[in-house]
Amino acid sequence: MANIQSAKKRVRRNARRTTINHARIGRIRTFVKRVESAIESGDKEAAQQALKAAQPEIMRGVTKGVLHRNTASRKVSRMSARVKALS
Repeated sequence: MANIQSAKKRVRRNARRTTINHARIGRIRTFVKRVESAIESGDKEAAQQALKAAQPEIMRGVTKGVLHRNTASRKVSRMSARVKALS
């Protein structure tokens, strides 16, 4: 347990940031799941709309420091390729 005042403050701050970051990650996962469910149903229009909504959300996670930019780019690339493959 922290005894120094600055260390105590850091513990409090980390707890707040962790809560916020987990909420951001959960939001990103929700958008990704919407794309995946649209792909599984075979509805290309819905999948394109879901991808269009998910892409900025994923990139926002990069700017907020929740995701690495290469990870986000890889996810978007793979999802767009799957949407494009729908006939």
